[in-house]
Amino acid sequence: MTLPVTPKVSFGGDYNPEQWPEQVWKQDYRLFDEARIDTVTLGVFDWALTQPGPDEYDFALLDRVVARAAAEGRRICLATGTGAHPPWLARAFPEVTRTDFEGRRHRFGQRHNSCPSSPVFRRLATELARRVARRYAGNPAVIAWHVGNEYGGACYCDLCAAGFREWLRARYGTLDALNDAWNTTFWSHVFTGWDQIEAPSALTEHWRGPDHTAFQGITLDYLRFMSDAMLANFRDEKAAIRESSPDVPVTTNFMGMYRPIDYHRWAPHLDFASWDNYPPDDESAARMALTHDLIRGLKDGQPFWLMEQTPSHTAARDVNPLKRPGLMRLWSWQAVAHGADAVLFFQLRASRGACEKYHGAVIGHAGRSDTRVFREVAALGEELGRLGGAVLGARTPARVALLFDWDSWWSLEISDGPSRLVRYQQVVLAYHRALWEAGADLDVVAVTADLAGYDVVLAPALHMVKGDLAARLEAVAERGGSVVTTFLSARVDENDNAFLTDVPGPLGALMGVRIDEWDARGPEFVNPVRLGADVEVAARLLFELVIPQGAATVGTYQADFYAGTPAVTRNTFGAGHGWYVAAGLDAAGVSWVVRQVLDRHGLTGAYPDRPALETATRVTPDGTRILFLLNHDSVPVRVTAAVDGTELLSGDRISRGAPLTVGARDVLVVREDPR
Repeated sequence: MTLPVTPKVSFGGDYNPEQWPEQVWKQDYRLFDEARIDTVTLGVFDWALTQPGPDEYDFALLDRVVARAAAEGRRICLATGTGAHPPWLARAFPEVTRTDFEGRRHRFGQRHNSCPSSPVFRRLATELARRVARRYAGNPAVIAWHVGNEYGGACYCDLCAAGFREWLRARYGTLDALNDAWNTTFWSHVFTGWDQIEAPSALTEHWRGPDHTAFQGITLDYLRFMSDAMLANFRDEKAAIRESSPDVPVTTNFMGMYRPIDYHRWAPHLDFASWDNYPPDDESAARMALTHDLIRGLKDGQPFWLMEQTPSHTAARDVNPLKRPGLMRLWSWQAVAHGADAVLFFQLRASRGACEKYHGAVIGHAGRSDTRVFREVAALGEELGRLGGAVLGARTPARVALLFDWDSWWSLEISDGPSRLVRYQQVVLAYHRALWEAGADLDVVAVTADLAGYDVVLAPALHMVKGDLAARLEAVAERGGSVVTTFLSARVDENDNAFLTDVPGPLGALMGVRIDEWDARGPEFVNPVRLGADVEVAARLLFELVIPQGAATVGTYQADFYAGTPAVTRNTFGAGHGWYVAAGLDAAGVSWVVRQVLDRHGLTGAYPDRPALETATRVTPDGTRILFLLNHDSVPVRVTAAVDGTELLSGDRISRGAPLTVGARDVLVVREDPR
């Protein structure tokens, strides 16, 4: 099972006609025609309408919604409606609402308020999904199923505690194994019965919040359990859908780099990945590129759907900036460049009330088609129509891999020491940005991914090393590749226990270094690092003291008692190298290291001196290469064309070596000539 079959990049978004009288629907579809909107996501929050009571189902309104969309020629991504449970359910079965980290049982309200371990919730949500699928499975307009909505959060109720104990039984088998994994001889925590185990919360192992825990192993396992508990909810609904719809693909909308859920554990259970892109500001191009690559990497490079983005602004933040003219188009094309086969919005028509009434929409409250936002959406729809199916199914030809690991993220940030100021996501973003600015095509992959096809593997802040990962990284270097890792890597095993060997543990041989000490300082403290012969950069937060064990020194500290000692090293391993970055280098320092590695393998892009000019390549199933050039600057950029080909949006010919201008916040989509 793969992506929905469509003739072009799908274009549309979340549509909630149940919020409006039917006379408004006619106006909406007229505007959808004008904007070239061909795909609608329906029924995301319809549970209260389709099931108004415990034994009562009413599909009359959803029938009309689905029939109208089909009659209007739209493709439908149909939701199960289980993204928020209805008031009657919480009143009849109070145990379906969550208990928060502080131990407070919630009452009905908001969304994401359902306990994933509640048998009642699981039974009724699954039955609703079964009935929705049974009713609409034969409708040819339905091309995808959408389960739930933006899964997230956590519950600490008695049902979840009981579920946690069963999860632990399955994981460890015996209490002896569990006690060993959690190191429970510390602080008299040895468990002699499964019923003694509590959910780690503010009432048990934590203080000052979810990241401050006395027992990292317990908290780490609860994070894993809660991710798996919500996955069980998804799998229940998917199985119910499959009873009557065996061939239509199923997804749920992820939220990019979202810490509470390990999307790699979920990925095998989705037919295709999709995600909602809501960047915090106007300067998020590199961050979005990383997240697109992460979502694409969940399914082994298969294209994904951009399920939601705002056409203008969000409403959930304290300050909600407006997308400047051209940004919506540019960022939509960026998604396509990184593997999106759908560009969808939330929302198609603005809600008239509640917390999203000021959230951006293609159609505003007045229903006008002459607004700037609507005109930009319509222009993008026309461009995607012109592109047709040229990029559908196309993949990224990456020889660079960036490892992303939820276990490392969790274990690093719940650790006491060396520094709570070191944040996993920020370290990964820094190394990805250096790759992005250098123009390297890359995959963002799990630590379990096959690394055989990559010449360069970056593993920043790889705090936890599991299974055979160390051996597979050694194999990359052995055959001539380069592996880069950083401070605080290879510190703990899969149970978050320290390796009983020199740091960096199982990566020591590959990196050729030994670390006995490390220094953590506040952000105001800077230790300069000299790279190569004459480049000096700043380092902050974390400074590991390196004792080379065969590695060559590439960069040295310039201050404090460890001045003159290695801060960056390169170790020859087989035909390749292991690079170790022991300090929190600034952007210039990270870029210097990454460029050294990419240049050795000839993987720097065509325009590495133009960091605002993003390049990305997709290769279609028939071998055609599509090159995207995206100018994130507010002024035009002039370069020399790197390929021969045809620009697909204008039809213009591109000649290698000829002058080429990419307008401000503009995009070129070039189909390269066969080589």
